[in-house]
Amino acid sequence: MGIQQALQNVLTNPTVLAVWAVVVALSLGVLVWDLRTNNTELKSLMKFVWGFTVLYSGPLGLVGYWYSGRAQIDRDSLWRKGFRSVSHCYSGCGTGEVLGFSIAVGLFAFKTTGVVVLTFALAYFFGYLMTVGPLLQEGVGLREALWDAFYSETASITVMEIVAISSDIWLAGEAGLGDVLFWTSLVFSLTLGLLAAYPVNLLLIHFGVKEGMMNPAKMGTEMGA
Repeated sequence: MGIQQALQNVLTNPTVLAVWAVVVALSLGVLVWDLRTNNTELKSLMKFVWGFTVLYSGPLGLVGYWYSGRAQIDRDSLWRKGFRSVSHCYSGCGTGEVLGFSIAVGLFAFKTTGVVVLTFALAYFFGYLMTVGPLLQEGVGLREALWDAFYSETASITVMEIVAISSDIWLAGEAGLGDVLFWTSLVFSLTLGLLAAYPVNLLLIHFGVKEGMMNPAKMGTEMGA
């Protein structure tokens, strides 16, 4: 049995899916509880960012939030800045990818090229949006926020979507909206995109292309991007 078939079997296994649904629900519950109890200072868009990250990647997203997104972290680091940064890209790109595949396959019945083009376009749009939004909430001007998002996020979005879209097409094949594999491969590919884009964000921050989102323990200062 090849890797592709093995992954498809896992992604359509009812027991695996049931366990994953429970784990994601518990992860979201913990996130919501902590945001309401211990981290009310976080901006509303940041809360949505973490919500989407945990929704798409379950416990991995929750670990990332706990490690880098809480005001209670003891010290900041490149690794924490990198995960906060990639989570913005991820929350928006993930939304764009879900909408892109759903619309392209379910509404327009596009073939592979059309699916890729539409999904990339929506992933870029929402990826930039989820970076611009928090910057605007911190008082950054619209023009500056748009340029900052384009300059700092394009490489991350590109790598994330190349990995995510290609792996989704490889796994899902001709699956339609009514097939379990369509949705499970989509979620799985999103996490692969997150993992691929994380080191890209570390490099972008290291070389000063982006500053990395603000340390949540310092809510009174201006957020970088």
